[in-house]
Parts: sequence; C-alpha cells; structure tokens
Amino acid sequence: MKTIGILGGMSAASTMTYYRTLCDLTRARLGGLHSPQLLIRSLDFAPIAAWQADGDWDAAAALLNTEAQALQRGGAEVLVLAANTMHKLVEPMMAGVTIPLLHIADVTAEAIRAAGFRKPGLMATAFTMEQSFYTDRLRSAGLAQVVPGAEDRAETHRIIYDELCRDIITDASRSAYEAIAGRLVVAGADCLILGCTEIGMLLNAGNVSVPVFDTLVIHCEAALEMALR
Repeated sequence: MKTIGILGGMSAASTMTYYRTLCDLTRARLGGLHSPQLLIRSLDFAPIAAWQADGDWDAAAALLNTEAQALQRGGAEVLVLAANTMHKLVEPMMAGVTIPLLHIADVTAEAIRAAGFRKPGLMATAFTMEQSFYTDRLRSAGLAQVVPGAEDRAETHRIIYDELCRDIITDASRSAYEAIAGRLVVAGADCLILGCTEIGMLLNAGNVSVPVFDTLVIHCEAALEMALR
C-alpha cells in the first residue's frame, strides 16, 4: 500500500472525518487489522480563513506549497488536499511537488457521470460556488451544475464557517440546509454535491430527495484505490 499524504486542518472537523473514513474503508476492503498508511499535516485554519476572507490567496498558496513539499519529503506517495475550497490553489501548491495529487472535483465529477447524472446541485463555500476553479472542472466533465441563489449561498457559507468548522451542529442549520437542497432540486438538480467537506455533518442520503455525492467520502475512496493500485 502506498502512503497517502493528507494536507488538512481546513477544517480540523473534516480532517478527523477523513482519517476515520480512510480507516473504515481500508478495514472493509482488506479486513482484519488493516489500516491505511497515512501522513497527516493538519494546519491551523484560523490564519488561512483570514487570508481567504481578505483575498490573500498568495499567502495561502505559499503555505500549502511548503506543506505539500514537506509531505513528499516525509514519504507520501499520493497527495490529498482535504478541503474543496483550497483546490483553488492546487497549481501553485504543486510547484516542485512530483507525487500525484488526487483532485477532489475530478473524482467527484467522475463518480457523478458513472452514476448517470448530469445536472448536480452544488452546496459549498461561497468561494467554491461563485468562483470558476471548481465549477470549470465540473463543466469540463460534461456536467451542468446548479448553484443556490444569492441568499442561500450566503447562508450555506455562514453555516460552514460559523458552525460546522467549529464542530457545531444544530437542528436549525440542518433544516436550513435541507430547504436549500430542496430548492436546488426544484431548480432542476438531479443529484447533490456536498461540495464542502463539512456539509456531510448535516446532509446525507437520508434527508435529501435526490442522490447525494459526498466529496469527502468520494475523495477517500479514490485515495485508497490509488494507494492500493
């Protein structure tokens, strides 16, 4: 098994779920006492979130590049960036890094296409929903994503940063997310991308009326496949 390098902490709440999910998937796949070979670099999210809010993506990119190189030096053979939004920076992050990066949008688009869907709703941070770094990759895969309206985008983003990234889960926010997902279905979405790695804390196949594609789980499944290949 190849060693998977996880660049996480953005947020810590989802990175903990990455670890648990990869452990569960490996045990289910290989049985017994098997567990994945991992290197995890969990960053302090507070300064990164401040850079995001200020639009200082260069500072964030420099940090991610430093940490990606450190994971490679440490022996990682596959690289996983455990945050949808930070995939905005994969190009500068990978400067000087030669191990393969498993892009979360690409593996998600592949899973959606394989399941026969073409018009996913997208719930994510405002950066991911409103900028092109993520949606362009979905379009390149032949998908026509549906994004929430402005008020729903703002509320989706607020709940992520004010609550989910802090491990706060409330019934009110779950209901709000269910309503936003419902409006995406009414707008024509034939499935739903949980396009932030924390959104699975509130939404799943049990409370959404269309098939759900959890980017965190899909990312972990693809990382394990690559590690075992």
